[in-house]
Amino acid sequence: MLLTNCHIATMAGPAPYGALSDAALWIKEGRVQWLGDAGEVPEAARSGPKTDLGGRWVTPGLIDCHTHLIFGGNRAQEFELRLTGASYEEIARAGGGILSTLTATRKASEAELLQAALIRLDAMLAEGVTTVEIKSGYGLDRETELRMLRAARQIPDHRDVDVQVTYLAAHAIPPEFAGQGDAYLDQVVLPLMAEAAGLGLIDTVDGFCENIAFSAVQMRRVFEAAKALGLPVKLHAEQLSHQGGTALAAEFGALSVDHLEYATAADAQAMAQAGSVAVLLPGAFYTLRETQLPPLQAFRAAGVDMALATDCNPGSSPLCSLLLTMNMGATLFQLTPEEALAAVTRNAARALGLSDRGVIAPGQRADLAVWDITQPRELAYRIGFNPLYKRIKNGVL
Repeated sequence: MLLTNCHIATMAGPAPYGALSDAALWIKEGRVQWLGDAGEVPEAARSGPKTDLGGRWVTPGLIDCHTHLIFGGNRAQEFELRLTGASYEEIARAGGGILSTLTATRKASEAELLQAALIRLDAMLAEGVTTVEIKSGYGLDRETELRMLRAARQIPDHRDVDVQVTYLAAHAIPPEFAGQGDAYLDQVVLPLMAEAAGLGLIDTVDGFCENIAFSAVQMRRVFEAAKALGLPVKLHAEQLSHQGGTALAAEFGALSVDHLEYATAADAQAMAQAGSVAVLLPGAFYTLRETQLPPLQAFRAAGVDMALATDCNPGSSPLCSLLLTMNMGATLFQLTPEEALAAVTRNAARALGLSDRGVIAPGQRADLAVWDITQPRELAYRIGFNPLYKRIKNGVL
């Protein structure tokens, strides 16, 4: 397929947005074969099917690199409680938060979890998402965690999207192990990780390093087990306080460190040396009405790539819009529109360890989004408006 009469934000190269004006793009066998000036289309591309895009903009397909898309129930009641002044930590310690979703998720069948996730996913696909990461972590027992992982693996059978599945049993301590975090790691998290990896259900391993979840010492055990299985790691860290999770993640060469509101300049330096991406989650920041901003200038100064993600979950970020996430990243965290677009394309791919997408270049997957816009900056500018014209997955319009 030859795409003609378009402008392309390649997200690569020295020009802002890597922009090519009055361009064309040739797709062959699901990959970008050629792109460039419309007057220089290769002869081999001229004889196949053509699609005139009417002067629209083409970007890489969007990538949501941090979601909890599979869960049971909702937490609208806690949303109401927070509006009366209760904090995230107070709700969690009272049995709410992650643990309330645990109850609903354990009751849900695999089919029910899958169907509910597909509804949320459809909202993302309608905004040009072509790759999504999905975590477990709301079962916190063997049967439910495996059910969540299997449901996540089934999604590409029902929708044209790539899914990276992340094992997050180290998300919280379940009530049956209250006060026994190490026992939970020994009896559930570590043996289940090996079992799920053996079944081919895991791409990456994650955890929640926080004073209401697991310490850096405990997360080290999880990461060591992941390393022994050959699984890359990432970490929820420094969201509510500074617990040293970022330094630990950097030590293990984590693909990403996520949240990071309480990270320091030293953490940024450690991430830069490790090549870890900073995944910023403005939906949680907004929903929890936080005031501690992630250290954006420290990340920029250290050369840390920054990604944005919805953090779609039932409690702290009931958000399914990556376009709104871009606007929040710009408005709340002061990312530039170009940084925001890079954060959901090029840098989001890096946060998942994927090198075959996120930019538009020869040899890359033809995962693309076509937009009814006049400039790429409009994608971060608008609020509650979806200008997607077409989504292209593996070269299929």
